Amino acid sequence: MSATFDLTEGSIPNHFKKIAIPAAIGMIFTTLYNVVDVFYAGLLSTDAQAGLAIAFQVFFVLVALGIGLSSAMGALVGNALGAKDNRLAKEIATQGIGYGTIASVFFGILGFFFGADLIAIITEAGAYRDAANNYFLVMLLAAPAFLLTFGANGILQAQGDTVSMERAQIAAFFANLILNPLFIFGIPGFVDGIGFTGLALSTVVSQTGVMTFILYRVWKSDLMKADAPASFTPHFPTYKDITAQALPSSFTMVVMMFSGFVIQFYLKGFGGDAVAAYGVALRVEQLLLLPAFGLTGALLPIAAQNFGAKNYDRVREAFMFCCKVGIVMMLAASGILWLAAELLMGIFSDNSEVQRIGAQYLRVDGFILPVYLVLFAINSLLQAFKKPVWTLIIGIYRQGLAVAAFVYIFVVLLDFGTLGVWLGVATSVITGLLFSIIVTEGIARKQIGGILFSKPKAVAQPS
Repeated sequence: MSATFDLTEGSIPNHFKKIAIPAAIGMIFTTLYNVVDVFYAGLLSTDAQAGLAIAFQVFFVLVALGIGLSSAMGALVGNALGAKDNRLAKEIATQGIGYGTIASVFFGILGFFFGADLIAIITEAGAYRDAANNYFLVMLLAAPAFLLTFGANGILQAQGDTVSMERAQIAAFFANLILNPLFIFGIPGFVDGIGFTGLALSTVVSQTGVMTFILYRVWKSDLMKADAPASFTPHFPTYKDITAQALPSSFTMVVMMFSGFVIQFYLKGFGGDAVAAYGVALRVEQLLLLPAFGLTGALLPIAAQNFGAKNYDRVREAFMFCCKVGIVMMLAASGILWLAAELLMGIFSDNSEVQRIGAQYLRVDGFILPVYLVLFAINSLLQAFKKPVWTLIIGIYRQGLAVAAFVYIFVVLLDFGTLGVWLGVATSVITGLLFSIIVTEGIARKQIGGILFSKPKAVAQPS
């Protein structure tokens, strides 16, 4: 049974420890899950690795919808729990599950009809485009699993439960470790494998298992004991509230996908090795960003419950603790990238050009890991304030306008080659942080009396 934790009282650092550590461990296994996919794709061919990177970039649209739903559940359920309105929290939770079910079917159908067109935009005709199309079509079967898992996990996180997802991700990793070679290569003498698309089928099976377990944990949580009917029949006012909270976050992730399209568009001019290098390097980056994901993911329920309870000093304390601890962790991760970039790339590819280009990206990336941490923390804070539209506006600048402009400057105007792509990304991230700080401080002054630069005695009530 999943207990609901009251995050409006007690030690802030202890709450982070209780929530962030299981979340980070779970994310380690999720990243290792992806690393296993990259490893087996590399055993097949560089085209398979490039196809995996491209297909995931397009499938990320569905992942973005799930992340938006997770953020909405975390903020709305968390605010209701902080205000001690368990009945409202349960109503939002059950409606969110129904919302995710409908959305998964609708967007799965869209993906079936338009996914190949998106893949064609960022690829050249050939083996790696064919691989991407085949992988994507199978992955669409996992659309309900991803969306419902994200949404249900947001409900659990709002209650301070990250252990359930940790257990599910560990189990999924080991399932994927077994299913990948089984589906790809088969059992010699008994069953033939299905090749590269076996990677996608393994994901469908394992993630469906994750969805089943997480939904079970939600149903058995303390939240579902609240005195309110567990109705999944669409209640459109609640759907409207969920949409208002989820869509900006989802669109922010879609803008991130656009950023990936821009990067892939420029990289395809440098050949398949550059595309594959970027896909592999992203997996390495994700592994080192896990502490940031764990900390900033923990910030959302802590800030949301305390904002709902109007404990504004605790909101401020949680944000500052997250940033201070996270920056120290990210500086350590940066050192790993600067010193061991080639070694890390060599684990996943024996192609010397893939290793060189990927290491180039990782070294530039090392300078901006602490910046990412603060950006993620700001996004969580804005979600807790129920101001997700600002995460979208910031995302449009950082991952849309800025990436397109700065990559163009460094690659086309200054002719820096693949290095220009990485410098363009880094510049957009740094300027995006400056923009985020200005926006967030302005909102925080109205909501809680300031978060970074001011702390007046009289605190305004939330609008």
